[in-house]
Amino acid sequence: MSKQNVRNLALDVLIDIEKKRAYSNLSLHHVIETNELSAQDVALLTELVYGTVQRRDTLDYYLQPFVKGKIEPWVRLLLRLSLYQMVYLDRIPDRAVLFEAVEIAKRRGHRGIASLVNGVLRSIQRQGLRSFDEIQDDLERLAIATSHPLWLVRRWVEQFGLDATKRMCEANVLPPEQTARVNVMRATVEEVIARLKEEGIEAVSSSVVPIGIKIIKGNAAKTSVFQEGLITIQDESSMLVAYALSPNETDVVLDCCAAPGGKTTHIAERMNNRGRIVALDIHDHKVKLIEQQAKRLGLSNIEAKQLDSRQAHTQFVAETFDRILVDAPCSGLGVIRRKPEIKYAKSETDIAQLANVQLNILRAVAPLLKRGGTLVYSTCTVDREENEQVIARFLDEHPEYDRDETLASRLPSSVASYVHDGMLQLLPHHVFSDGFFIATLKKKGDIT
Repeated sequence: MSKQNVRNLALDVLIDIEKKRAYSNLSLHHVIETNELSAQDVALLTELVYGTVQRRDTLDYYLQPFVKGKIEPWVRLLLRLSLYQMVYLDRIPDRAVLFEAVEIAKRRGHRGIASLVNGVLRSIQRQGLRSFDEIQDDLERLAIATSHPLWLVRRWVEQFGLDATKRMCEANVLPPEQTARVNVMRATVEEVIARLKEEGIEAVSSSVVPIGIKIIKGNAAKTSVFQEGLITIQDESSMLVAYALSPNETDVVLDCCAAPGGKTTHIAERMNNRGRIVALDIHDHKVKLIEQQAKRLGLSNIEAKQLDSRQAHTQFVAETFDRILVDAPCSGLGVIRRKPEIKYAKSETDIAQLANVQLNILRAVAPLLKRGGTLVYSTCTVDREENEQVIARFLDEHPEYDRDETLASRLPSSVASYVHDGMLQLLPHHVFSDGFFIATLKKKGDIT
């Protein structure tokens, strides 16, 4: 497939994301699955889409002096896509970018639009990019330079300070890495790396999680190693949840918001496919995803149910479970590298509403834990209103629960230093993983 056609497809995905508010990963996956693309084409398409979305506000800042008047949304997306290549992809000559942008403009529009696109891009090529030094306010400059909403930058500075916010924003615009969890019931890390090499996939051991691997080249999800259930694609920070829960083989475990099943299946593997895990999700089609994962991995100790976890008390009596995981729905502000459109779509109102949902889930399942049992609360966000503040509110209401100060002892040494007061907050730049939060709580009393 020609580069021009790949750029056409990239523009289709960008339009889908902007117009229909589609998720970048799902829209991109659909286009890849419905077109015959080489591995090289897939890599370029992925880079173009993620890069253009990730750098949206920066690209608009560069374009602003050169775009006069109103233009159609798809034309602005084409300009962003083209400028992204000119600024951030050194291996693609500017002349090729300009030629292909003009051809796409002709085909999708008319000569007038093609002339506008050509004129804007050539003007930028001649005059260069405007400097961020034109922005007087420090936080606004950081927001534009790293393409984050100003309200979010201000919020993070209040929570983490300017230096940590700057490092987090800079990490968020870097490409995500593919990592995977090895199913140690079936193979060792070394065996999996060797098998992947046979299929043309270059992988190395994770420096964060002992059972993790990092993919250097290729897509591990397209291998027989994946199909045979030797690995699960999962971020390293997400793998830490099962370490925090640390289930025994005889435990009865409740996973409250389980789909698509990455943490559920990891817990099951740590239990050596013994005990019992009840995995809940509110959506029936997502329950099927959990079942598919369990089947692929050869796990039979997972019972997936469609149920809103806030209604779990209608199905289970008090003190049924030895351990409970609440991997709560959240703003997702820790996974901006993987879903860059999140940072433009969320608002402070969303965060406040989600914090209430999270607290209500904790309230609903708290009576279901046995005395002496462990409750793990996790999110893939970095916002304190959804993390530390939810835990503080829950503990204020539930004197029968305490923070579990032993969390660090159960986690890999690579992240143990980030644990404070029984809570782990990983920011994206700490170990170059997703931003992630884990809190562990113990229910008072002797284990029953």
